[in-house]
Amino acid sequence: MDQSAFTIQLAKEGFQPPVLVMREAHGTLDAHAHPFDAKALVIEGELRIRTAAGERHYGVGEIFQLAAHEPHSEVFDAQGVSYLAGRRPA
Repeated sequence: MDQSAFTIQLAKEGFQPPVLVMREAHGTLDAHAHPFDAKALVIEGELRIRTAAGERHYGVGEIFQLAAHEPHSEVFDAQGVSYLAGRRPA
């Protein structure tokens, strides 16, 4: 999905306009949760997200979504990762 279509989709689903998130190469974020629903489009690099349902890999053009208060951890690839992320109040 391209960035324009993603931004339109977010608005239709009640998400705030997306912000650019950039994470460093080989970085990690330990288990945490957000007080909002999150939906993001990967625009550079790759990452893995682990939730109670298991671990999933995301690359350029793929979308990931996390429910408010859903515990998850993140691991970023050798090039880091950049994604557009929208938030929706829970």
